[in-house]
Amino acid sequence: MQEPKNFYNEMGKRIVAKRKQLGLSQEELAARAEVSAQMLSTAERGSKSILSENLMKISRALGVTADYLLTGKMVEADANAIAQKVLSAPPETQEKISRMVDILIE
Repeated sequence: MQEPKNFYNEMGKRIVAKRKQLGLSQEELAARAEVSAQMLSTAERGSKSILSENLMKISRALGVTADYLLTGKMVEADANAIAQKVLSAPPETQEKISRMVDILIE
């Protein structure tokens, strides 16, 4: 089992990575998640645990599950969210995505 400090650091790294992927500042994500910027900064640094309520708010604002933030592993809900995005794309984009996935899993 991971040390608590390392666990929080890894979770913080996942929050930062997803936030940056979405092009959000800490302040923007904090506003979307309805948490304080200070609390979000603490979570991203992994310096201590955060309330489960805040974890849920952050995960919803990032469009991922709390499971992903906690473990780094996708669950069915994450895969379903990705599938919905793909299905809403135009057919030519869906084809490009399919080819990219084939390349990545080879």
